[in-house]
Amino acid sequence: MALKSTIHRIELAIADIDRGYYHDHALTLARHPSETEERMMVRLLAFAMHADPALGFGAGLSDVDEPDLWLRDDTGAIELWIEVGLPDERRLRRACGRAARVVALSYGRNAALWWRQHGEALERLDRLAVVELPVAATLELAALARRTMRIQANASEGLWWIGSEAGSVSIEPLVRKDASA
Repeated sequence: MALKSTIHRIELAIADIDRGYYHDHALTLARHPSETEERMMVRLLAFAMHADPALGFGAGLSDVDEPDLWLRDDTGAIELWIEVGLPDERRLRRACGRAARVVALSYGRNAALWWRQHGEALERLDRLAVVELPVAATLELAALARRTMRIQANASEGLWWIGSEAGSVSIEPLVRKDASA
């Protein structure tokens, strides 16, 4: 018998001063049995960082042809494709061929090594932005995970503060690569 996904219900209040985005979102997030709480919470952070009423979660680990998050326009064209973790270079290249903009949000103790190994090749992908999250911050973020959460996400000058009843964490993402304008 296959294990089922764990459902998480999240009330997410975003105050992103950098983008001028202030909105509340009621989200239902399915955590695949093989997904860690850290990865799930990084997906939630990715949502907050790129929030838009049309931004949605993809099938993630359940479907290799879908991103972790994506934003489609009214015609179905992919405006934004977001990958969480340490994606394969070929996967990012394919995503750049399908989407107007691609973001790789890397995290974990191997994120810096991943960038050293793939950075040169990834620099050639104009539509790609690569952002690395500090290890300690993502572990603290994972500690906030609950089945039901009320999360406040605030951004100012590139810094993120994520808070809930379980605690808070400050995150300073490292931009490894910006997408070309």
